[in-house]
Amino acid sequence: MLEILETYTPNLLDYSDEFIKSIYETLQMIFLSGIYSFIAGLILGTLMVVTRKGNIMENNLVYQIVDKFVNLFRSIPFVILITALIPVTKKLVGTFIGVKGAIFPLVMGCTPFFIRQVDMALSDVDNGLIEAAQSMGISPLGIIFRVYLKESIPALARSTTITCISLLGLTAMGGAVGGGGLGSFVIRYGHNRFYQDITYVSVVVILIIVSIIQFIGNLVIKKTSH
Repeated sequence: MLEILETYTPNLLDYSDEFIKSIYETLQMIFLSGIYSFIAGLILGTLMVVTRKGNIMENNLVYQIVDKFVNLFRSIPFVILITALIPVTKKLVGTFIGVKGAIFPLVMGCTPFFIRQVDMALSDVDNGLIEAAQSMGISPLGIIFRVYLKESIPALARSTTITCISLLGLTAMGGAVGGGGLGSFVIRYGHNRFYQDITYVSVVVILIIVSIIQFIGNLVIKKTSH
């Protein structure tokens, strides 16, 4: 086995410790920024739905603020966004490089995307269920948890899966500006030094991570669908 690796991935073996570290950094970025994006996206996405005209907590001002925030940050390419946020990132966490410096830009880049996903998932809830809950005297907060979110669990699981896979792509782009992880590793060695074995193995690792995310997502969707 070692002979095969030495034959086909000699450069990867030379940087194996750094390769393993880059995988860990990528997973760390996905996990941390994913949690923050999920919480922020779920709250703001739900707020966007319930404050839309004709919904249970109609409020045009709140809706417009969230909608404009989403449109603004979704329209900015992530490589430009992470660069533009450098002063803010440095102010908040003390650095703009490495995993620590990548989390805030990743959240800012991922959250608007997830807000739209939540918006679509919750907007598909049957209006009849909402009207029935209102006729029973259930409070708006109760309707949000017992109708909107409960009925949307499979759709939210699907949206979360899509968002996590997109987030993996953002972490790779973040490597272009010192974000760390597999993206940075491939740029430094696979691209700049033309070590093709490093690039190919990194692609395989990314495909494996995507497959695991998709498998978990499909499992949750299957378990929660009714």
